[in-house]
Parts: sequence; structure tokens; C-alpha cells
Amino acid sequence: MNPLKLLFESRKFWLLVLDGVVSLILLVIAEFAPNFQEMANQLIAILQPVVVAVIVGIFVEDAAAKLNS
Repeated sequence: MNPLKLLFESRKFWLLVLDGVVSLILLVIAEFAPNFQEMANQLIAILQPVVVAVIVGIFVEDAAAKLNS
């Protein structure tokens, strides 16, 4: 199977992309609004562990499904 097709169908990949885009948007906004910089850093620090936990959960779910098949 085509590895790019598998990548673009991966929920883990799209969560990673979404996390990167949100982080970049927050950092760009913080650059133009200096009083927002601390809040942007805190939002990124709060959101990234949640995204990582979801990605790990999907990984565990996928691994269990492959072991059972």
C-alpha cells in the first residue's frame, strides 16, 4: 500500500498537523500582540500534552486492533 496514502489517512498525523498549526497561529498572534505572548505560551503548554495523550491513545488502540487481527 502507498505510504503517503496511509499517512494522509492517519488520525495521528492530522492531530499532529493541527497541533502544529494551532501553535504557529498562537505564536504569530503573540508576536503582533505582545500582551498576549504569555497567554499564548500557556495555551500551547496546556494544549500540547492533551494532543499527545490523544495520539498515544489512538496508537494504543491501533496496536491492540493489529494484535487481535
